[in-house]
Amino acid sequence: MRLFVALIALIFVSMPEFASAQHISPQARARIDRILRQTPLIDGHNDLPWEIRERYDSDLSKFDLNADLSHVTPPKPADAPFLMTDIPRLRRGGVGGQFWSVYVPAELQGPAAAEMVHEQIDLVRRMIGRYSTVFELATSADEIERIHRAGRIASMLGIEGGEPINSNLAVLREFHAEGVLYMTLAHFKTTSWADSATDAPQHDGLTPFGESVVREMNRIGMLVDLSHVSAPTMRDAIRVATAPVIFSHSGAYAIDHHPRNVPDDVLQSLRTNGGVVMVNFYPSYVSEAVRLWAADENAEEARQKSLHPDDPAAATAAVDAWEAAHPRPPATVAQVADHIEHIRDVAGIDHVGLGSDFDGVPFTPVGLEGVDCYPNLLAELIHRGWSDADLSKLVGGNVLRVLRQGDRVAAQSH
Repeated sequence: MRLFVALIALIFVSMPEFASAQHISPQARARIDRILRQTPLIDGHNDLPWEIRERYDSDLSKFDLNADLSHVTPPKPADAPFLMTDIPRLRRGGVGGQFWSVYVPAELQGPAAAEMVHEQIDLVRRMIGRYSTVFELATSADEIERIHRAGRIASMLGIEGGEPINSNLAVLREFHAEGVLYMTLAHFKTTSWADSATDAPQHDGLTPFGESVVREMNRIGMLVDLSHVSAPTMRDAIRVATAPVIFSHSGAYAIDHHPRNVPDDVLQSLRTNGGVVMVNFYPSYVSEAVRLWAADENAEEARQKSLHPDDPAAATAAVDAWEAAHPRPPATVAQVADHIEHIRDVAGIDHVGLGSDFDGVPFTPVGLEGVDCYPNLLAELIHRGWSDADLSKLVGGNVLRVLRQGDRVAAQSH
């Protein structure tokens, strides 16, 4: 049942204190509390729905999001990390709006991919319904703000990868009608119309059909997400777009040379386009040292498989020994803040946000282990001299503006 406005202040006062893996001064904590009451913290990408599918067969009765799941051993796969998301930690982290990823594997193609997206949309809607006192579906900036004022967490849908539309704009429109607010043009694999950042290029960016996808997304008010796509695809999409684009979970290429990250010339183009880069927390995209370590680890794994083609156990043991001798470098909250500040410096303060990738990655920076840890990042930025106004833009204000601009472009197209 909808809460009365008169109870809103009481709700916020009674919310648990934000968790911290590091010390946050009382002064900084008070500022963070105030900012997150006034502006919803909107995260651009969380993969909990896929984890629910993988671990619990999409059966919401097999676990309780009202419990702290940070140390609950998953039923499968056996080596999976603890979940990074649950309701107590969302509350402690001050989250006001979450884009839930309705991801499907990039290898899945055609109608099967579309069918699985429908299943994932259904899963998120069922999750929202099961925890309706906490979550509410939002399809506009106004709805996000209303839900946040009511003390609930606005829940939005984003498709990760363009393969499921099966090169059919009618399917794209169908997904949007189901409440999907953004679609990533490509994921880890290049599609028939858009190059991925992590696959062999085929089109030098977007094909003519790919450009028509961008135009249609602008026309219907669906945000174009450029995380995971190649730099030429980024440039083509921004050239074609009449509405702001987003990067739902990406970093700055100048800091970490992962092809998933955004080059400076693309960042500069956001000043005109109006879009926003929501900064990813995954260490391989945050830390150049971690990226290089991961490349070495992958090379060693390939080498050991070649040396032990008939003995997978021996290959695994050898890789484990290599990792013990070459421990992974840590990534830090400060490094994530470096990405945020670089994007601010190049693109401008109006073009940066947060897109953690929680529950879509195997490990995280120290101090950003789960959805309760956003205050650690905000405290780091406060330590660096950020104003309340700029922090408000970062946590959600910029994304709300982009959503409104996208809706205005769509309204003018009809």
